[in-house]
Amino acid sequence: MSVIDPFDNTGVVRDEAGTKRFETLPGSLVTMLRAAVDDSPDAEAVVTVDGPRVTFTDLWDRAGRVAGGLRDSGVQRGDRVAIRYGNGVDWVMAFFGAQLAGAVAVPVNTRFAEPEVDYVVNDSGAKVVLAADDPLPDGTAYADDSLGHEDLAAIFYTSGTTGFPKGAMTTHGNFLTNIENVVRVRGLRDREDPLRNLVSVPLFHVTGCNSQLLPTLSEGGCTVVMPTFEVNRFLQVIVEEDIRVITTVPAIFWYALSQPEFASYDFSKVEHATYGGAPIAPSLVARIKQGFPGARVGNGFGLTETSSVSTFLPHEYADTHADSVGFAVPTVDLRVEDPDPDSGVGELLIRGANVVAGYWNKPEATAATFVSGWLHTGDLARLSDEGFTYIVDRAKDMINRGGENVYCVEVENALAAAPGVFEVAVIGVPDEMMGEKVGAVLVPQPGQDLDVAAVVGYARERLADFKVPQFVSVRAEPLPRNPGGKVLKPVLRESAAWQPVRR
Repeated sequence: MSVIDPFDNTGVVRDEAGTKRFETLPGSLVTMLRAAVDDSPDAEAVVTVDGPRVTFTDLWDRAGRVAGGLRDSGVQRGDRVAIRYGNGVDWVMAFFGAQLAGAVAVPVNTRFAEPEVDYVVNDSGAKVVLAADDPLPDGTAYADDSLGHEDLAAIFYTSGTTGFPKGAMTTHGNFLTNIENVVRVRGLRDREDPLRNLVSVPLFHVTGCNSQLLPTLSEGGCTVVMPTFEVNRFLQVIVEEDIRVITTVPAIFWYALSQPEFASYDFSKVEHATYGGAPIAPSLVARIKQGFPGARVGNGFGLTETSSVSTFLPHEYADTHADSVGFAVPTVDLRVEDPDPDSGVGELLIRGANVVAGYWNKPEATAATFVSGWLHTGDLARLSDEGFTYIVDRAKDMINRGGENVYCVEVENALAAAPGVFEVAVIGVPDEMMGEKVGAVLVPQPGQDLDVAAVVGYARERLADFKVPQFVSVRAEPLPRNPGGKVLKPVLRESAAWQPVRR
Protein backbone atom coordinates (compact mmCIF):
# COMPACT_ATOMS: atom_id res chain seq x y z
CA MET A 1 0.00 0.00 0.00
CA SER A 2 1.56 3.27 -1.13
CA VAL A 3 1.75 6.51 0.82
CA ILE A 4 -0.73 9.16 -0.31
CA ASP A 5 0.88 12.54 -1.10
CA PRO A 6 -1.98 15.05 -1.56
CA PHE A 7 -0.06 18.33 -1.36
CA ASP A 8 2.20 20.33 -3.68
CA ASN A 9 5.79 19.64 -2.61
CA THR A 10 7.45 21.71 -5.32
CA GLY A 11 10.59 23.44 -4.08
CA VAL A 12 10.80 21.47 -0.82
CA VAL A 13 14.39 20.52 0.02
CA ARG A 14 16.22 19.01 2.99
CA ASP A 15 18.99 20.91 4.73
CA GLU A 16 22.18 19.34 6.10
CA ALA A 17 20.35 18.25 9.25
CA GLY A 18 17.65 16.52 7.21
CA THR A 19 14.96 19.10 7.96
CA LYS A 20 12.50 19.90 5.17
CA ARG A 21 12.40 23.52 4.05
CA PHE A 22 10.96 25.57 1.22
CA GLU A 23 13.74 26.55 -1.14
CA THR A 24 12.26 29.99 -1.74
CA LEU A 25 10.53 32.18 0.85
CA PRO A 26 10.40 35.93 1.61
CA GLY A 27 13.25 37.16 3.78
CA SER A 28 11.04 38.06 6.75
CA LEU A 29 7.49 38.98 7.72
CA VAL A 30 8.44 42.56 6.89
CA THR A 31 9.38 41.72 3.31
CA MET A 32 6.30 39.50 3.00
CA LEU A 33 4.02 42.36 4.00
CA ARG A 34 5.86 44.86 1.78
CA ALA A 35 5.35 42.58 -1.24
CA ALA A 36 1.62 42.23 -0.47
CA VAL A 37 1.30 46.01 -0.18
CA ASP A 38 3.08 46.51 -3.51
CA ASP A 39 0.80 43.97 -5.20
CA SER A 40 -2.52 45.14 -3.69
CA PRO A 41 -2.07 48.68 -2.33
CA ASP A 42 -5.73 49.70 -2.37
CA ALA A 43 -7.31 46.36 -1.48
CA GLU A 44 -8.82 45.81 1.95
CA ALA A 45 -6.37 44.07 4.24
CA VAL A 46 -8.06 43.92 7.65
CA VAL A 47 -11.61 44.61 8.75
CA THR A 48 -12.92 44.69 12.30
CA VAL A 49 -16.54 43.58 12.31
CA ASP A 50 -18.64 46.70 13.01
CA GLY A 51 -15.39 48.67 13.25
CA PRO A 52 -12.44 50.04 11.28
CA ARG A 53 -11.49 48.87 7.78
CA VAL A 54 -7.95 49.31 6.47
CA THR A 55 -6.27 48.78 3.09
CA PHE A 56 -2.83 47.27 2.60
CA THR A 57 -1.37 50.76 2.25
CA ASP A 58 -3.12 51.84 5.46
CA LEU A 59 -1.74 48.79 7.25
CA TRP A 60 1.82 49.41 6.11
CA ASP A 61 1.75 53.15 6.87
CA ARG A 62 0.14 52.80 10.28
CA ALA A 63 2.25 49.82 11.34
CA GLY A 64 5.33 51.78 10.30
CA ARG A 65 4.30 54.63 12.60
CA VAL A 66 3.70 52.12 15.42
CA ALA A 67 7.23 50.83 14.79
CA GLY A 68 8.55 54.38 14.93
CA GLY A 69 6.72 55.01 18.19
CA LEU A 70 8.13 51.82 19.68
CA ARG A 71 11.64 52.85 18.64
CA ASP A 72 11.08 56.28 20.20
CA SER A 73 10.17 54.56 23.47
CA GLY A 74 13.49 52.72 23.51
CA VAL A 75 12.54 49.44 21.83
CA GLN A 76 15.52 47.99 19.98
CA ARG A 77 15.91 45.02 17.70
CA GLY A 78 15.11 41.82 19.61
CA ASP A 79 13.27 43.57 22.47
CA ARG A 80 9.93 42.05 23.45
CA VAL A 81 6.64 43.91 23.02
CA ALA A 82 3.65 42.45 24.89
CA ILE A 83 0.30 42.86 23.10
CA ARG A 84 -2.82 42.91 25.27
CA TYR A 85 -5.28 44.24 22.71
CA GLY A 86 -8.40 42.29 21.87
CA ASN A 87 -9.27 41.05 18.39
CA GLY A 88 -9.30 43.82 15.79
CA VAL A 89 -7.29 46.18 13.64
CA ASP A 90 -5.29 47.53 16.59
CA TRP A 91 -4.01 44.02 17.41
CA VAL A 92 -2.82 43.61 13.82
CA MET A 93 -1.18 47.06 13.84
CA ALA A 94 0.59 46.25 17.10
CA PHE A 95 1.82 42.89 15.81
CA PHE A 96 3.20 44.30 12.56
CA GLY A 97 4.44 47.41 14.31
CA ALA A 98 6.59 45.14 16.46
CA GLN A 99 7.84 43.30 13.35
CA LEU A 100 8.72 46.51 11.48
CA ALA A 101 10.56 47.72 14.58
CA GLY A 102 12.66 44.55 14.54
CA ALA A 103 11.15 43.62 17.90
CA VAL A 104 9.55 40.40 19.16
CA ALA A 105 5.77 40.35 19.57
CA VAL A 106 4.43 38.66 22.70
CA PRO A 107 0.68 38.08 22.23
CA VAL A 108 -1.04 37.86 25.61
CA ASN A 109 -4.12 35.72 26.12
CA THR A 110 -6.87 38.25 26.92
CA ARG A 111 -8.60 35.67 29.10
CA PHE A 112 -5.63 35.25 31.42
CA ALA A 113 -6.07 36.31 35.03
CA GLU A 114 -3.74 39.10 36.18
CA PRO A 115 -1.23 36.74 37.85
CA GLU A 116 -0.94 34.85 34.55
CA VAL A 117 -0.51 38.10 32.61
CA ASP A 118 2.16 39.24 35.06
CA TYR A 119 4.02 35.97 34.58
CA VAL A 120 4.05 36.30 30.77
CA VAL A 121 5.14 39.95 30.87
CA ASN A 122 7.87 39.31 33.43
CA ASP A 123 9.11 36.05 31.94
CA SER A 124 9.38 37.54 28.45
CA GLY A 125 11.11 40.65 29.79
CA ALA A 126 8.78 42.81 27.74
CA LYS A 127 10.14 46.34 27.37
CA VAL A 128 6.71 47.69 26.38
CA VAL A 129 3.22 46.45 27.21
CA LEU A 130 0.50 47.60 24.81
CA ALA A 131 -2.64 47.40 26.94
CA ALA A 132 -6.21 47.43 25.70
CA ASP A 133 -6.98 50.96 26.89
CA ASP A 134 -3.75 52.48 25.62
CA PRO A 135 -3.42 54.16 22.21
CA LEU A 136 -1.08 52.61 19.67
CA PRO A 137 2.45 54.06 19.68
CA ASP A 138 2.96 56.73 17.03
CA GLY A 139 6.17 58.06 15.57
CA THR A 140 8.10 58.58 12.37
CA ALA A 141 7.56 55.55 10.13
CA TYR A 142 10.24 52.87 10.48
CA ALA A 143 10.83 49.46 8.89
CA ASP A 144 13.73 47.11 9.63
CA ASP A 145 14.65 45.52 6.30
CA SER A 146 17.60 43.55 7.65
CA LEU A 147 15.67 40.77 9.43
CA GLY A 148 16.20 37.15 8.38
CA HIS A 149 14.73 33.71 8.88
CA GLU A 150 16.69 33.03 12.06
CA ASP A 151 15.58 36.22 13.81
CA LEU A 152 12.99 35.84 16.54
CA ALA A 153 9.61 37.34 15.57
CA ALA A 154 7.21 36.34 18.35
CA ILE A 155 6.80 34.40 21.56
CA PHE A 156 3.45 32.61 21.96
CA TYR A 157 2.84 31.40 25.50
CA THR A 158 1.24 28.00 25.92
CA SER A 159 0.19 26.39 29.17
CA GLY A 160 2.53 23.81 30.63
CA THR A 161 2.03 20.85 32.90
CA THR A 162 4.06 22.60 35.60
CA GLY A 163 1.37 25.26 35.90
CA PHE A 164 3.56 27.93 34.29
CA PRO A 165 3.10 28.92 30.64
CA LYS A 166 5.98 28.27 28.27
CA GLY A 167 6.95 30.76 25.58
CA ALA A 168 7.35 29.19 22.15
CA MET A 169 10.05 31.14 20.30
CA THR A 170 8.76 31.62 16.76
CA THR A 171 11.23 32.89 14.15
CA HIS A 172 10.48 34.70 10.92
CA GLY A 173 11.39 31.48 9.13
CA ASN A 174 8.90 29.52 11.24
CA PHE A 175 6.12 31.98 10.39
CA LEU A 176 6.93 32.04 6.67
CA THR A 177 7.13 28.25 6.48
CA ASN A 178 3.74 27.88 8.13
CA ILE A 179 2.25 30.50 5.79
CA GLU A 180 3.42 28.57 2.74
CA ASN A 181 2.22 25.27 4.21
CA VAL A 182 -1.25 26.75 4.74
CA VAL A 183 -1.35 28.07 1.18
CA ARG A 184 -0.26 24.69 -0.20
CA VAL A 185 -2.79 22.58 1.75
CA ARG A 186 -5.62 24.99 0.96
CA GLY A 187 -4.75 24.91 -2.72
CA LEU A 188 -4.37 27.69 -5.27
CA ARG A 189 -7.49 29.63 -6.17
CA ASP A 190 -8.47 30.12 -9.81
CA ARG A 191 -10.65 33.14 -9.03
CA GLU A 192 -9.69 36.78 -9.46
CA ASP A 193 -11.76 38.10 -6.56
CA PRO A 194 -9.76 38.51 -3.32
CA LEU A 195 -9.79 35.84 -0.66
CA ARG A 196 -11.81 36.91 2.41
CA ASN A 197 -11.13 35.00 5.62
CA LEU A 198 -13.27 35.27 8.76
CA VAL A 199 -11.37 35.07 12.05
CA SER A 200 -13.74 34.18 14.88
CA VAL A 201 -11.02 32.79 17.19
CA PRO A 202 -8.51 34.88 19.17
CA LEU A 203 -5.58 36.39 17.31
CA PHE A 204 -3.36 35.59 20.29
CA HIS A 205 -3.73 31.92 19.27
CA VAL A 206 -1.59 30.51 16.47
CA THR A 207 -4.72 29.43 14.60
CA GLY A 208 -6.04 32.99 14.32
CA CYS A 209 -2.68 34.67 13.71
CA ASN A 210 -0.47 32.13 11.97
CA SER A 211 -2.96 30.13 9.93
CA GLN A 212 -5.60 32.74 9.11
CA LEU A 213 -4.35 36.34 9.32
CA LEU A 214 -0.81 35.91 7.96
CA PRO A 215 -1.48 33.53 5.03
CA THR A 216 -4.45 35.66 3.93
CA LEU A 217 -2.35 38.83 3.95
CA SER A 218 0.44 37.05 2.06
CA GLU A 219 -2.03 36.30 -0.76
CA GLY A 220 -3.39 39.85 -0.88
CA GLY A 221 -6.65 38.79 0.75
CA CYS A 222 -8.72 40.41 3.47
CA THR A 223 -8.97 39.18 7.05
CA VAL A 224 -12.30 39.99 8.69
CA VAL A 225 -11.92 39.84 12.48
CA MET A 226 -14.68 39.37 15.02
CA PRO A 227 -13.84 41.25 18.28
CA THR A 228 -16.00 38.77 20.20
CA PHE A 229 -17.86 35.71 19.09
CA GLU A 230 -21.63 35.96 18.89
CA VAL A 231 -23.23 33.21 16.86
CA ASN A 232 -25.94 35.19 15.07
CA ARG A 233 -23.49 37.94 14.13
CA PHE A 234 -21.10 35.23 12.95
CA LEU A 235 -23.71 33.94 10.51
CA GLN A 236 -24.60 37.44 9.33
CA VAL A 237 -20.98 38.43 8.74
CA ILE A 238 -20.32 35.42 6.51
CA VAL A 239 -22.89 36.82 4.07
CA GLU A 240 -22.36 40.57 4.63
CA GLU A 241 -18.57 40.39 4.19
CA ASP A 242 -18.62 37.87 1.32
CA ILE A 243 -16.53 35.44 3.37
CA ARG A 244 -14.78 32.65 1.43
CA VAL A 245 -12.84 30.93 4.23
CA ILE A 246 -14.07 29.91 7.67
CA THR A 247 -11.66 28.23 10.05
CA THR A 248 -12.73 27.56 13.60
CA VAL A 249 -13.06 24.90 16.27
CA PRO A 250 -15.71 22.17 15.93
CA ALA A 251 -17.69 23.63 18.83
CA ILE A 252 -18.39 26.86 16.93
CA PHE A 253 -19.47 24.96 13.83
CA TRP A 254 -21.78 22.86 16.01
CA TYR A 255 -23.22 25.97 17.64
CA ALA A 256 -23.72 27.80 14.33
CA LEU A 257 -25.32 24.85 12.55
CA SER A 258 -27.73 24.40 15.47
CA GLN A 259 -29.21 27.88 15.16
CA PRO A 260 -32.79 28.04 13.83
CA GLU A 261 -31.77 30.94 11.55
CA PHE A 262 -28.98 28.97 9.84
CA ALA A 263 -31.16 27.74 6.99
CA SER A 264 -32.23 31.28 6.08
CA TYR A 265 -28.72 32.32 4.97
CA ASP A 266 -27.06 31.73 1.61
CA PHE A 267 -23.61 30.31 2.31
CA SER A 268 -22.97 29.08 -1.23
CA LYS A 269 -19.97 31.41 -1.74
CA VAL A 270 -17.96 29.89 1.13
CA GLU A 271 -15.04 28.04 -0.50
CA HIS A 272 -13.40 26.50 2.58
CA ALA A 273 -14.86 25.40 5.91
CA THR A 274 -11.98 23.98 7.92
CA TYR A 275 -11.78 22.92 11.53
CA GLY A 276 -9.25 21.81 14.08
CA GLY A 277 -8.09 22.26 17.65
CA ALA A 278 -10.39 19.58 19.06
CA PRO A 279 -11.76 16.14 18.16
CA ILE A 280 -14.69 16.19 15.74
CA ALA A 281 -17.54 13.73 15.31
CA PRO A 282 -18.08 12.31 11.79
CA SER A 283 -21.73 13.39 12.02
CA LEU A 284 -20.61 17.00 12.49
CA VAL A 285 -18.38 16.77 9.39
CA ALA A 286 -21.43 15.72 7.39
CA ARG A 287 -23.45 18.62 8.78
CA ILE A 288 -20.69 21.12 7.87
CA LYS A 289 -20.62 19.81 4.29
CA GLN A 290 -24.40 20.08 4.05
CA GLY A 291 -24.51 23.55 5.63
CA PHE A 292 -21.75 24.95 3.37
CA PRO A 293 -22.47 23.11 0.11
CA GLY A 294 -19.86 24.92 -1.99
CA ALA A 295 -17.04 24.55 0.50
CA ARG A 296 -14.12 22.20 0.74
CA VAL A 297 -13.88 20.95 4.30
CA GLY A 298 -10.70 19.87 6.06
CA ASN A 299 -9.22 19.02 9.43
CA GLY A 300 -6.01 20.67 10.59
CA PHE A 301 -3.80 19.60 13.49
CA GLY A 302 -0.88 21.43 15.01
CA LEU A 303 0.61 22.97 18.10
CA THR A 304 1.98 26.30 19.19
CA GLU A 305 5.37 24.61 18.97
CA THR A 306 4.84 23.88 15.25
CA SER A 307 3.75 27.45 14.45
CA SER A 308 0.28 25.99 13.86
CA VAL A 309 -0.37 23.44 11.10
CA SER A 310 1.47 20.11 11.11
CA THR A 311 -1.05 17.83 9.40
CA PHE A 312 -4.13 18.41 7.27
CA LEU A 313 -6.96 16.13 6.14
CA PRO A 314 -8.18 17.30 2.71
CA HIS A 315 -11.77 17.41 1.55
CA GLU A 316 -11.47 14.20 -0.46
CA TYR A 317 -10.95 12.14 2.71
CA ALA A 318 -13.25 14.02 5.10
CA ASP A 319 -16.02 11.41 4.92
CA THR A 320 -13.98 8.23 4.83
CA HIS A 321 -11.35 9.28 7.39
CA ALA A 322 -13.17 11.77 9.61
CA ASP A 323 -11.31 10.44 12.66
CA SER A 324 -7.93 11.30 11.13
CA VAL A 325 -6.10 14.63 11.23
CA GLY A 326 -4.68 13.88 7.82
CA PHE A 327 -1.25 13.93 6.23
CA ALA A 328 1.99 15.71 7.06
CA VAL A 329 2.09 19.16 5.45
CA PRO A 330 4.89 19.75 2.89
CA THR A 331 7.75 20.62 5.27
CA VAL A 332 6.84 18.17 8.04
CA ASP A 333 8.19 14.72 8.86
CA LEU A 334 6.25 12.60 11.35
CA ARG A 335 7.52 9.75 13.47
CA VAL A 336 5.99 7.61 16.20
CA GLU A 337 8.45 6.86 18.97
CA ASP A 338 8.39 3.48 20.70
CA PRO A 339 5.20 2.30 19.00
CA ASP A 340 3.15 -0.39 20.69
CA PRO A 341 3.77 -3.60 18.71
CA ASP A 342 0.07 -4.38 18.52
CA SER A 343 -1.59 -0.98 17.99
CA GLY A 344 1.29 1.02 16.52
CA VAL A 345 0.55 3.80 19.02
CA GLY A 346 3.38 5.84 20.45
CA GLU A 347 4.42 9.42 21.10
CA LEU A 348 4.12 11.63 18.02
CA LEU A 349 7.36 13.36 17.01
CA ILE A 350 7.46 16.19 14.46
CA ARG A 351 10.35 17.64 12.47
CA GLY A 352 10.24 20.58 10.07
CA ALA A 353 11.22 24.19 9.44
CA ASN A 354 7.94 25.24 11.08
CA VAL A 355 9.01 23.80 14.46
CA VAL A 356 9.87 26.68 16.78
CA ALA A 357 13.32 27.43 18.12
CA GLY A 358 12.52 26.27 21.67
CA TYR A 359 11.04 27.72 24.86
CA TRP A 360 11.98 31.18 26.03
CA ASN A 361 13.99 31.18 29.24
CA LYS A 362 13.50 27.44 29.78
CA PRO A 363 16.61 25.54 28.68
CA GLU A 364 15.68 22.33 30.52
CA ALA A 365 12.19 22.19 29.02
CA THR A 366 13.67 22.97 25.60
CA ALA A 367 16.23 20.18 25.90
CA ALA A 368 13.55 17.70 26.95
CA THR A 369 11.06 18.62 24.23
CA PHE A 370 13.25 19.45 21.22
CA VAL A 371 15.60 16.51 20.76
CA SER A 372 17.95 16.12 17.77
CA GLY A 373 15.69 18.22 15.58
CA TRP A 374 12.49 16.41 16.60
CA LEU A 375 9.67 17.92 18.64
CA HIS A 376 8.31 15.51 21.26
CA THR A 377 4.63 16.44 21.26
CA GLY A 378 3.44 14.39 24.23
CA ASP A 379 0.51 13.28 22.07
CA LEU A 380 -0.12 9.61 21.41
CA ALA A 381 -0.70 8.78 17.77
CA ARG A 382 -0.47 6.13 15.10
CA LEU A 383 0.42 6.49 11.42
CA SER A 384 -1.21 4.33 8.75
CA ASP A 385 0.67 2.84 5.83
CA GLU A 386 -1.06 5.38 3.59
CA GLY A 387 0.18 8.31 5.68
CA PHE A 388 -2.97 9.13 7.65
CA THR A 389 -2.30 10.47 11.16
CA TYR A 390 -4.55 9.41 14.01
CA ILE A 391 -4.32 11.16 17.39
CA VAL A 392 -5.54 8.54 19.83
CA ASP A 393 -4.96 10.35 23.09
CA ARG A 394 -3.91 13.80 24.17
CA ALA A 395 -0.98 14.98 26.18
CA LYS A 396 -0.90 13.88 29.77
CA ASP A 397 -3.48 15.55 31.98
CA MET A 398 -4.82 17.83 29.29
CA ILE A 399 -8.46 18.76 28.73
CA ASN A 400 -9.45 20.05 25.31
CA ARG A 401 -12.30 22.47 25.97
CA GLY A 402 -13.59 23.54 22.57
CA GLY A 403 -10.07 24.09 21.29
CA GLU A 404 -8.69 25.64 24.49
CA ASN A 405 -6.03 23.46 26.12
CA VAL A 406 -6.46 23.13 29.88
CA TYR A 407 -3.78 21.28 31.79
CA CYS A 408 -5.18 19.49 34.83
CA VAL A 409 -2.08 19.97 36.96
CA GLU A 410 -2.31 23.75 36.59
CA VAL A 411 -5.94 23.79 37.75
CA GLU A 412 -5.22 21.30 40.52
CA ASN A 413 -2.40 23.48 41.81
CA ALA A 414 -4.76 26.46 42.01
CA LEU A 415 -7.59 24.54 43.70
CA ALA A 416 -5.33 22.75 46.18
CA ALA A 417 -4.84 26.01 48.08
CA ALA A 418 -8.53 26.89 48.17
CA PRO A 419 -10.20 27.08 51.59
CA GLY A 420 -11.42 23.73 52.89
CA VAL A 421 -9.88 21.62 50.14
CA PHE A 422 -7.99 18.52 51.23
CA GLU A 423 -7.46 16.81 47.90
CA VAL A 424 -8.37 17.63 44.32
CA ALA A 425 -8.25 15.91 40.95
CA VAL A 426 -9.22 17.60 37.68
CA ILE A 427 -10.53 15.60 34.73
CA GLY A 428 -12.44 16.25 31.52
CA VAL A 429 -16.22 15.90 31.51
CA PRO A 430 -17.60 14.89 28.09
CA ASP A 431 -19.73 17.57 26.42
CA GLU A 432 -21.54 17.33 23.09
CA MET A 433 -20.73 20.88 22.01
CA MET A 434 -17.33 21.62 23.57
CA GLY A 435 -15.90 18.12 23.42
CA GLU A 436 -14.90 18.39 27.06
CA LYS A 437 -15.45 20.69 29.99
CA VAL A 438 -13.40 21.06 33.16
CA GLY A 439 -14.47 18.95 36.11
CA ALA A 440 -12.97 18.95 39.61
CA VAL A 441 -13.29 16.16 42.15
CA LEU A 442 -12.92 17.74 45.59
CA VAL A 443 -12.24 16.06 48.92
CA PRO A 444 -12.98 18.34 51.92
CA GLN A 445 -10.59 18.67 54.78
CA PRO A 446 -11.50 16.06 57.39
CA GLY A 447 -14.35 17.10 59.65
CA GLN A 448 -15.17 20.21 57.61
CA ASP A 449 -17.93 21.16 55.23
CA LEU A 450 -16.84 22.44 51.83
CA ASP A 451 -18.14 25.73 50.41
CA VAL A 452 -18.04 24.87 46.69
CA ALA A 453 -18.94 28.41 45.63
CA ALA A 454 -16.01 29.78 47.61
CA VAL A 455 -13.64 27.24 46.05
CA VAL A 456 -14.76 28.13 42.54
CA GLY A 457 -14.52 31.83 43.36
CA TYR A 458 -10.98 31.25 44.57
CA ALA A 459 -10.16 29.61 41.23
CA ARG A 460 -11.69 32.47 39.25
CA GLU A 461 -9.31 34.92 40.89
CA ARG A 462 -6.29 32.90 39.82
CA LEU A 463 -7.16 31.25 36.52
CA ALA A 464 -8.42 32.25 33.10
CA ASP A 465 -12.17 31.69 32.87
CA PHE A 466 -11.88 28.73 30.48
CA LYS A 467 -9.78 26.88 33.08
CA VAL A 468 -12.27 27.33 35.95
CA PRO A 469 -14.20 24.10 36.68
CA GLN A 470 -17.70 23.96 35.26
CA PHE A 471 -18.54 20.75 37.09
CA VAL A 472 -17.70 19.68 40.64
CA SER A 473 -18.01 16.35 42.42
CA VAL A 474 -17.49 16.31 46.21
CA ARG A 475 -16.50 12.99 47.77
CA ALA A 476 -15.89 12.12 51.40
CA GLU A 477 -13.39 9.34 50.65
CA PRO A 478 -9.77 10.05 49.78
CA LEU A 479 -8.85 10.03 46.11
CA PRO A 480 -8.12 6.55 44.76
CA ARG A 481 -4.43 6.02 44.09
CA ASN A 482 -2.16 3.29 42.78
CA PRO A 483 0.70 1.87 44.89
CA GLY A 484 2.99 4.57 43.55
CA GLY A 485 0.66 7.30 44.82
CA LYS A 486 -0.70 8.34 41.42
CA VAL A 487 -4.37 9.29 41.36
CA LEU A 488 -6.46 6.76 39.43
CA LYS A 489 -8.40 9.13 37.22
CA PRO A 490 -10.20 6.37 35.26
CA VAL A 491 -11.80 5.34 38.56
CA LEU A 492 -12.88 8.92 39.19
CA ARG A 493 -14.41 9.20 35.73
CA GLU A 494 -16.64 6.25 36.54
CA SER A 495 -17.60 7.31 40.06
CA ALA A 496 -17.83 11.11 39.94
CA ALA A 497 -21.27 12.58 40.71
CA TRP A 498 -21.02 15.77 38.69
CA GLN A 499 -22.90 18.89 39.69
CA PRO A 500 -22.82 21.94 37.38
CA VAL A 501 -21.19 25.09 38.76
CA ARG A 502 -23.38 28.14 38.82
CA ARG A 503 -21.86 31.06 36.97
